[in-house]
Amino acid sequence: MTVADDFEALYGAAPDGVWAAPGRVNLIGEYTDFNDGFVLPLALPHTTVAAVSRRDDGVLRLHSADADGGIVQLDTDALEPLSGGGWAAYPAGVVWALREAGHPVTGADVHLASTVPTGAGLSSSAALEVVTALALNDLFGLGLSRAGLARLAQRAENAFVGVPCGVMDQMASACAEEGHALHLDTRDLSYRQVPFDLAREGLRLLVVDTRVKHALGDGAYAERRAGCEAGARALGVRTLREVSAAHLPEALGCLSDETILRYVRHVVSDNARVERTIALLDAGDTRAVGPVLTEGHASLRDDLRVSCPELDLVVEAAGAAGALGARMTGGGFGGSAVVLVDTERAEAVSAAVGKAFAEAGYAAPGIFPAVPAAGARRL
Repeated sequence: MTVADDFEALYGAAPDGVWAAPGRVNLIGEYTDFNDGFVLPLALPHTTVAAVSRRDDGVLRLHSADADGGIVQLDTDALEPLSGGGWAAYPAGVVWALREAGHPVTGADVHLASTVPTGAGLSSSAALEVVTALALNDLFGLGLSRAGLARLAQRAENAFVGVPCGVMDQMASACAEEGHALHLDTRDLSYRQVPFDLAREGLRLLVVDTRVKHALGDGAYAERRAGCEAGARALGVRTLREVSAAHLPEALGCLSDETILRYVRHVVSDNARVERTIALLDAGDTRAVGPVLTEGHASLRDDLRVSCPELDLVVEAAGAAGALGARMTGGGFGGSAVVLVDTERAEAVSAAVGKAFAEAGYAAPGIFPAVPAAGARRL
C-alpha cells in the first residue's frame, strides 16, 4: 500500500497529490541559527511523505500512519497556538501560520507517513512542517518561495507548537539539493549549495542515533536561547553574529555571568568553525574537517552543556577506533552524532561504537551513512 492508497482508504477518494520533505543532519554550526549565524546541514534520504487534498469548507483532517489514534479533525477558523497537542500540532500550526499571514487556506485532508526517526535530532518535526507547507502552497496556488515556506514552518513551530527553534531545520528540508550541503546564512537566508561527494574522496559520514530521545520543548533549549540573547544585550549587539572570533576574547572580558559567557563563547566559535569547514571543503581537504567536528563537540559539551553520556561515548569510541572526527548534532540532550571516517574504516568504527555502548549497558545505537539527498518536492 502506498501513502496515496492509504489516503484513499481513509478519506474515500484519491488525494490531489503526494509530496515529500526530508529530515536533515547538521554537519557543523549548532545553536547558531537563532543568533543570525552560519550552519551547514544536509538533507537525508529519510522523508515525511504527505498525501493531501484541498478542502474549501474550513475543515482540516489530519492522520498519521506513525501515530496511534484515528483522524484528527479541526476547524481552520478555530486554530489556536498549542491547541492541537502531539504530532498534529505541527501540520495544524502550518495551516495556522499560513492563514495568519493572510493566505487563503480553507482546509485540507492530510495523510502522513515518515521514515525520519523521531527524537533523534534529525528534524522530524521540520520535515512534517515543510511537507505540509509545500503541499498547501501548491494546492492553493500561494506562490511562496522555498525560503518563505521555511519561515512560515518555523513560525508554526515557534508560535503554535511552542518550541523556540531557529530556521536551519526548515531551510535544510525545503532547500537542500542532492549531493550537496547547504551553507546557510540565517541572518538573511542567503545560501550556497556546497558539493559534498564523500564517496569520491573515499570518505563516509555516519549518523549514530543514540536512541536517547530528546524533546526541545522541555525548557533547556529555550534557556540557552534566552542566555544567548542576554549575552548579545550585555555586549550591546543585536545578535551574537555581530561578534567576530577575532574579538571574542575582548567580548568575553565584558561578561560577568559565567553561564552566559560559556554560551557566547560557543556560538561565536561555532560560527568560525562553519567558516573553517567551508574553506576546507572548497579547498578539497575534506579529511581536515574531522578535527573541526571534534572541536565543535567539545564546545557543545563543555560550554553549551547540551551533550549526554551516550553522545560523548560515540565521539570517544569513534575517535579511538580511527575516525577522523565526530560530534553531536542537533539540539542535544540525546539524539544523534555524526562521525567522519575513511570508507575502509567505517565498519570497524561502527563496530567499536556498538561495542562501547554494549559495555556501558546502553541500548544498541542505530548507525547509517548520511547521503546528501534532495529537499522537499512533489512526487
